[in-house]
Amino acid sequence: MLRIRILAVGRIKEQYLKEGTLEFQKRLQPYCRLEVVEVDPASSLPGRPRTADMEKARQAEGQRLLQALDPDYYNIALDERGRMLDSPNFSRSLSRLQNRGRNKVCFIIGGAFGLSEMVREKASYLLAFSRMTFTHEMMRLILLEQVYRAFKIMNSEPYHY
Repeated sequence: MLRIRILAVGRIKEQYLKEGTLEFQKRLQPYCRLEVVEVDPASSLPGRPRTADMEKARQAEGQRLLQALDPDYYNIALDERGRMLDSPNFSRSLSRLQNRGRNKVCFIIGGAFGLSEMVREKASYLLAFSRMTFTHEMMRLILLEQVYRAFKIMNSEPYHY
């Protein structure tokens, strides 16, 4: 059984996003072992932070993410500069990893200011869901939904029911 870890900066605050992520975590139970690891975000910045402050926050969060990485996992960083896949190709990619003995996959979600270059370089793969920007909280829900969809595709099961 595939082990999937979601390594994310921060916690989900919005109730509707919490409910959505919990629903997909529940739906994923028959398909994989899912673990969510949250690291603390950088200390809060003013409403309009300077570029240097945002970079400092990215670096601090990057250090926390790197410390939480497990070398046994195939690390996929979610980054707008990554490769975009449609749902069937995403499903095939997860299936190929599993077939090649890579049964541990970690998806890395950065904080409000994105991922540090250190984390991008450490990742085995960069994956983009869109060229648009999403909140890191919303990205977690979107990722869980796509992982669930990937398993439904892998198992030739209908998604909508």
